[in-house]
Amino acid sequence: MFKGKNYKGLLVCILIIFISVSLIACSQSSPNTNQQDSNGINDEEISITDHLGRNVILEKPAEKLVSGYYITTSMLIALGLEDNLVGVEAKAETRPIYKMAAPHFLDLPVMGTMKEFNLEGAAALEPDLVILSIRLKDTVESLEQMGINVIAVNPESMEELKETLDMIGKATGTEERAKKLITYYDEKTQEISNIVKDKDKPTVYLAGNNSLLSTATKKMYQNSIIEMAGGINVAGDIEDTYWADISYEQLIAYNPDIIIGAPGAEYTKDQLLKDQKLQGINAIKNNQVYFMPNSFELWDSPVPSGILGALWTTSILHEEDYSFERFKEEVYNFYKEFYNIEIDMEKITK
Repeated sequence: MFKGKNYKGLLVCILIIFISVSLIACSQSSPNTNQQDSNGINDEEISITDHLGRNVILEKPAEKLVSGYYITTSMLIALGLEDNLVGVEAKAETRPIYKMAAPHFLDLPVMGTMKEFNLEGAAALEPDLVILSIRLKDTVESLEQMGINVIAVNPESMEELKETLDMIGKATGTEERAKKLITYYDEKTQEISNIVKDKDKPTVYLAGNNSLLSTATKKMYQNSIIEMAGGINVAGDIEDTYWADISYEQLIAYNPDIIIGAPGAEYTKDQLLKDQKLQGINAIKNNQVYFMPNSFELWDSPVPSGILGALWTTSILHEEDYSFERFKEEVYNFYKEFYNIEIDMEKITK
């Protein structure tokens, strides 16, 4: 038996040990009970700020995906997510790259167009995430009200393209793949910068695919391509619209050194060279009219291969420093690396 001070001392020791063990147990169990950071976001959750400034929270990486935009659909292929797509934008059959790298896209439910998105169809697919252009802002809000996760993107510059890849990478757990693509862009951007440094800057007119008199403005990705390749976009001072319709008089006043037709243009080089209204333009007089290839993707748009559009334009503006043959090899290597396909180099035209 313990008596007096010894007994009291033993009780104190036991009490101290009990309290210490309890504190340790509590400290170890707390992080596992839905731990939150200072913003109230669970560690396991994914937080993304999209191009509308919306903060989107995902409980886990999204698996079932819907894309209402060919640009983000192509990004899903480059990120290795083609099997995760359950709904695709309209006119998928017009995209050569889908047939080559993800032919099952052509059989997926159609989600509509940039003008009219299929809200009910998207909801019926029960996607983990819908990816849309910011131009479908009202649709984004409608999906949000329906409790469907959605991010809105606006990849109209090289930086915004990389931001979009980063967003989708985080949302789908493919960050490493996204980083690899972004690193590739940064390396090629620096390579182009070294080529065009201290070179004269030719003026460039980039026409739309529907009409010669439709041109890319400062707000378009095409403007980034021209500037990156060491050119000056003659319509770069237009800031209030995306594609601008101009007159023959305005085109003559621009007097570009080079005219580039968008991929899939409905007019031909021969038509431009023979157009009597254009004979005074430097590009026409010097036979400096080119059409960007469209056998694979629209390289003048912010798809993952959009950097190839900048490289192609560099080969046109500065062929003495960046040959077309070198460009063709770059295209072959890009698609093999990021799309897991081997393309026919003979389809890459100047």
